[in-house]
Amino acid sequence: MSNLLPTTDSKIEIVQAGIQTTIQDLGRYGSRHLGIAQAGALDPQSLALANTLVGNAANLAGLEVVIGPLEVRFHQPTWFAICGADFAASLDGKPIAPGWRYQANAGQKLLLRGPQRECRAYLAISGGILCDVVLGARATDLQAGFGGLNGRALRKHDVLMLGNSTNFHRSIGVQQRKWTPEIRAVVGPEFDQFSKKAQHDFWHHAWKVTNQSNRMGYRLQGNRLDRCSKQDLFSHAVMPGVVQVPPNGQPIVLLADAQTTGGYPRITCVIQADLWKLAQTPIGKSFCFIRVDLDAARNAALESQQELQKIRQQLHHYG
Repeated sequence: MSNLLPTTDSKIEIVQAGIQTTIQDLGRYGSRHLGIAQAGALDPQSLALANTLVGNAANLAGLEVVIGPLEVRFHQPTWFAICGADFAASLDGKPIAPGWRYQANAGQKLLLRGPQRECRAYLAISGGILCDVVLGARATDLQAGFGGLNGRALRKHDVLMLGNSTNFHRSIGVQQRKWTPEIRAVVGPEFDQFSKKAQHDFWHHAWKVTNQSNRMGYRLQGNRLDRCSKQDLFSHAVMPGVVQVPPNGQPIVLLADAQTTGGYPRITCVIQADLWKLAQTPIGKSFCFIRVDLDAARNAALESQQELQKIRQQLHHYG
């Protein structure tokens, strides 16, 4: 790395907005007792990796892209990276690969056409996207209507301001994680309230993501899960990763924009290290849950953190 590029009034312009492109960082923490959702990137590892590639802190705000085409115009020279799903991206018509850092010149256009396999891409720009910090984060909360740009998805002609950009000597890439259809989970507080058949089916049968899915949660389709107990539950705390089972027996996995309390039984909870795999599972695709214990969940979270730190150190070494 060398010195900071002059970036007075650095900005990008949204030429095409795509569907539900939002400004996201790693989310809000410490406010769930107030009923404030976490929000933030559904695949936080990909956003953190993209930020790392362009010299940003992992938590700086970038763009979460769900359905293209997204097209942005750079107003000043800067560096950017796209991580997560392959969106068949190109810079002024020249194809670029996910997981790489590239330089853009003033006036150039970056196009993300649409997902090829997984379903979310993260665009990080050196210096990060600047917007108001609300309750400790810049993340867009679409349900509450705050954060990001006026609490909404981006639109054509929106202009986003950027922080100070770092200058690099060359493009460089890293190997991204590979999505596989196994998602690890730990048993939840009400697991024992389900029938033996439901407990068996949860771990041994595939689950398909339905089209009734969004940033609040994924509704799944598979074998019906029945409870032995019919006793109503008091409202209780929930968080991203919790798998609830409503009366129809079809699970709902809560994601970043989910509510903070709920009354459905919590059969399991997806481990933090695998939430990205769930977020990258397209509608209509199936996966299976793998049972692990709390020690395995903690170790997986630590390994994920160490992997990012190792990548950051290598990028610093190789420039």
